[in-house]
Amino acid sequence: MPSRGPQAEAARREFRAIVDDKGHAVDNARRAASRLEAAFDAGDLARTPVLDRMLADLMLALEQDEGQKLGGKSAEAARFITRAISRELDNA
Repeated sequence: MPSRGPQAEAARREFRAIVDDKGHAVDNARRAASRLEAAFDAGDLARTPVLDRMLADLMLALEQDEGQKLGGKSAEAARFITRAISRELDNA
């Protein structure tokens, strides 16, 4: 059952706004994931197995070594996964 209420709607809206922000997709994806984790921790959204898998995939795409810059493939993966998370948020 999807989470309801103003906090749940705000968390979904803020996640989507962060994803759509101008800026590098990798940076936006990190910020969006942090916002989503905060919503889970606060109980605003229900953590689902599907979202957990998507977030795990996103974290893999965003992994980098010290000083390494993430390029096109990471950015494209981040965009793809955050769009999928955005769609799935309606079930969280």
